[in-house]
Amino acid sequence: MRNLNLSEITQIVNNELEIFNHKFQGSIWSENKIVNIIIKYLLKQKGKRIRPLLVILSSKIIGNVTDRTYRGATLVELLHTATLVHDDVVDEAETRRGFPSINAVWKNKAAVLIGDYLLAKGLMLAVDGNDFDFLKVITNTVKRMSEGELLQSSKTRKLNNDEETYYKIISDKTASLISTCCEIGARSVTNDETKILAMKNYGENLGMAFQIRDDILDYIGKKSLLGKPLGGDIREKKLTLPLIFALKNSNQDVSKIILSLMKKNEKDINVDKVIDFVKNNGGIEYSEKVSKEYGQKAKEQLNIFHDSQIKNSLLELVDFILERKK
Repeated sequence: MRNLNLSEITQIVNNELEIFNHKFQGSIWSENKIVNIIIKYLLKQKGKRIRPLLVILSSKIIGNVTDRTYRGATLVELLHTATLVHDDVVDEAETRRGFPSINAVWKNKAAVLIGDYLLAKGLMLAVDGNDFDFLKVITNTVKRMSEGELLQSSKTRKLNNDEETYYKIISDKTASLISTCCEIGARSVTNDETKILAMKNYGENLGMAFQIRDDILDYIGKKSLLGKPLGGDIREKKLTLPLIFALKNSNQDVSKIILSLMKKNEKDINVDKVIDFVKNNGGIEYSEKVSKEYGQKAKEQLNIFHDSQIKNSLLELVDFILERKK
């Protein structure tokens, strides 16, 4: 298998992504100068645009990209950006993509309000375009994301997360939005519920694989270019799949010692000891197996579609997610 590069996988829709970027930036501005100052700052923090990419690919595997597709892509990117801004407030994060976070620069009140503004802009865009089917999908997604975040917070406090609950959390927190991207992309070009459901399920399974891989990298990944150390989830007392499996499948006395370590103050937690425990008790191998199973389920959802360059890009995107190193 060749080394997978995201830009190579997605170059087939480069033109559509350029159009999206233009439409997205045109949709985000306000008549309020203070809002626009913050928006301009936000736009400097350009991410990979994975979510609008999924909307576009999911529409093109079925039909041609339409104005509705671009509105859907803009809607999900506005929602995603709003959640990142709000998450930074909740997490008291000081940076985002190498820049000081909105809450670090303008304080929490402004950050919460700008997140609300972005979400409202997305909803207004859908209403103005009569995309009420998008609204039904996206409001359910916001509900799921909120429930997933609250459930994770509860389990973090009690340190009693189990495997079934972990899957529920990442399905709601992460996979729901990725699934929504694929569903909205499909809905923008067809009323065929079979094809819509296939893309929705593709996104759900891709999102599960993505988050599990992300959680694995917290134990085995390299430091990012920004110097982010390993063990962030450990410091935040999050029991993710690698640790959940290791705790369940090791000597129970040792597991109790590890859990007692996790209960200490962040600066006192022996992160290296927890990482070694996970590695020595099969947590990485098991999590990699599960992530690959979800990746395979995602690929199988594409079986109903004819072979094409777009289908190949969606298949390769699964492999990229499973193999990424950061």
